[in-house]
Amino acid sequence: MNQPNVIIMLMDNLGYGDLGCYGSRQHRTPQVDGLARQGLRFTSFYSTSGVCTPSRASLMTGCYPRRINMHVAGRGQAVLMPIDPKGLNPGEITLARLLKAKGYATACIGKWHLGDQLPFLPTRHGFDRFFGCPYSEDMVPTAFAPDRPPLPLMRGEKVVEAPAERDTLTRRYTEEAISFIRENADRPFFLYLAQAMPGSTERPFASPAFQGRSANGPYGDAVEELDWSCGQIMQTLAELDLDEKTLVLWTSDNGAVRWDPPQGSNAPLRGWGYDTSEGGQRVPCIARWPGRVPANVIDDRIVTMMDVLPTVARLAGADTPADRIIDGHDIRPILQGNTVVASPYDDCGFFYYYMHQLQAVRSGPWKLYLALDRKLRNLQAETKGCSGAAAELYNLRDDISETREVSAQYPEVVARLLALAGRARADLGDLGRDGANQRPAGWVASPQPCVRPG
Repeated sequence: MNQPNVIIMLMDNLGYGDLGCYGSRQHRTPQVDGLARQGLRFTSFYSTSGVCTPSRASLMTGCYPRRINMHVAGRGQAVLMPIDPKGLNPGEITLARLLKAKGYATACIGKWHLGDQLPFLPTRHGFDRFFGCPYSEDMVPTAFAPDRPPLPLMRGEKVVEAPAERDTLTRRYTEEAISFIRENADRPFFLYLAQAMPGSTERPFASPAFQGRSANGPYGDAVEELDWSCGQIMQTLAELDLDEKTLVLWTSDNGAVRWDPPQGSNAPLRGWGYDTSEGGQRVPCIARWPGRVPANVIDDRIVTMMDVLPTVARLAGADTPADRIIDGHDIRPILQGNTVVASPYDDCGFFYYYMHQLQAVRSGPWKLYLALDRKLRNLQAETKGCSGAAAELYNLRDDISETREVSAQYPEVVARLLALAGRARADLGDLGRDGANQRPAGWVASPQPCVRPG
């Protein structure tokens, strides 16, 4: 069979409204906008979490974070931290492992954030090559965390730079990605290019050539360099005559986070990253594959990050694992332009979790925020305590900004979505309740830093 090359370009904390093709009037993104004209632009594509570790775990495994116990870090935080004892279980079958078994060259370039201990690194999860940082670019020594090690940049399983020069990460990741593509132009390859930007810091980083060029300060500079990076990758594919042989996915791990003053945008969605709002979990996603994915199409069917593994696996001639539950769906008919087939989530529901807690359900046009006696609301919620929340129902296709709460008008919809929530609680768990079909994360008893502090 003709196995497609696969490139996944994943941004960090980039918002739904940060691209020209999704409505931005601040950022110049001609390369990504061109990608959208050449392919399929999803408008109801969901990350499985408003924070990065859980969403990245879903992308790699096709599962809800709670399914594989990657919804919280080893010491209770929302994301994995440096020297964390927890990580993605080495027994999980990642997309890279599936494709490697089918003869693909595999590379992870950029931000990993699924564990910085040796058993959890990309090279132990099916990637031939790793060049990047094992966690977020903001996890550096600070006045509040002086004992953190300097940010490590790794090649394979060795630290090659500490602290990593953050201004040039986008450029260097792009150069490394191009090198990998050129080296493997004559065989099927899987490139996971997980950029660190716009990132988690209040001042995002960009190469000197992009600093001060945008209309939106350092954040805009970072976004416009990411757009340049996309253009460089696509230019390389064209030069090597690989366009029609390559499926490209361009997306973000979660929505833009809130700073004061605001930097990123999730418009027209309500809310911000790090929660279960639409702004937190609905993210831009563009798919391009000339001749196989229709060009200049907008699709509002619900699809998710979990669908990447089963879909790409089948395109590569691999079967999804039969010995475990995979939550994602094979969406090849949607990807290839079948306008009749419905989203699988219209029936089974899509579940929004924040750390331990199920907070909302979507099915078809409807989103129900669950009534909660105690709603976890931020990264410190479990230790600080928090108030409850009332049930809210919105028709997202008629009211994308969630301005009209309609639960009283549609009690039958509320009842149906509550039933779906009940199934999720039994299967995946909820606050104070284990799920019947969860799998363990990986764990090391005595974690060590990649590089010594100080």
